[in-house]
Amino acid sequence: MSSSGEVIGDWQIGKELGSGHFAKVKLGQHVKTGKQCAVKIIKKLSGSKAILLKTEVDILKKVNHPYIVKCYDVIDDEKSNKLYLFMELMSGGELFDRIVDKGHFTENDAVVTTIKLVDAINYLHSLGIAHRDLKPENMLMTDQTPYAEVKITDFGLSKFFDEQSAVMQTPCGTPGYIAPEVLRMKGYGKECDVWSLGVIIYILLCGFPPFYADNDAQLYEKIKRGEYEFLRPYWDPISENAKDLIRRMLTVDPKRRITCTDALQHPWLKDEATKLSHEIETVRNLREESKRKVKAAVHAVEAVNRMAGSTEEES
Repeated sequence: MSSSGEVIGDWQIGKELGSGHFAKVKLGQHVKTGKQCAVKIIKKLSGSKAILLKTEVDILKKVNHPYIVKCYDVIDDEKSNKLYLFMELMSGGELFDRIVDKGHFTENDAVVTTIKLVDAINYLHSLGIAHRDLKPENMLMTDQTPYAEVKITDFGLSKFFDEQSAVMQTPCGTPGYIAPEVLRMKGYGKECDVWSLGVIIYILLCGFPPFYADNDAQLYEKIKRGEYEFLRPYWDPISENAKDLIRRMLTVDPKRRITCTDALQHPWLKDEATKLSHEIETVRNLREESKRKVKAAVHAVEAVNRMAGSTEEES
């Protein structure tokens, strides 16, 4: 990376990777370690957009899961009125692109990917977080290799919920992935994420979506009725267990819809999920341990500096 790049905190900012209405994404590099990252640079806004941004940052700071994109650092720059999010660099493109490249996943591919995504969403739900905009474009691959990991990103529409009281009201999401209860606009809960995941798993297995129509109005009517099918011949090679889990995830009544916890115990996923759960827990513990070591090192340096300062004052 060019040494002429702007430096913010411990990070040097490099070339632009992409841009949207309110944010740009640039390549970043840690000045001391050389570790690369993606820097999301957001213009600070007021009103409801400021609240959404604060929620996104709070969620990114809180989450620690191997299949959720990691946030290394957050810097609020008062001078430029911008917020800098230093994120794990995901260079493998979107899960959607991977599906298009392959045509569809094999059933074994789909089992492993499904477990990772369901486990990540189960983790979010356990923290009282609903993602609310799950779609293949918000699932990124770590690199271009066949062994790349998939990770969930984009918490711009996510929300903390309270199990006791809060019913989310704001209609949000992406056509084709929105749950029926969100469209009915009478309030909804974290179950909306399970529906969206069900749509994604359907696409993983056959390469096309379960709900499609000539316009959004017709599409939404089909979603509200839960009107889809396992089209032949595309679904002929797929197991009944896979179809059963999708049916349970694409259940119109959210109270009867399967939870993430129960999905991991479903016959289609259970055996592989048991193996993967140990790996997931190990990775999470290692991350926590490395964070503790970094914090301890920082505190040790601060303590040494304080002692050096007080010694100088005494002399």
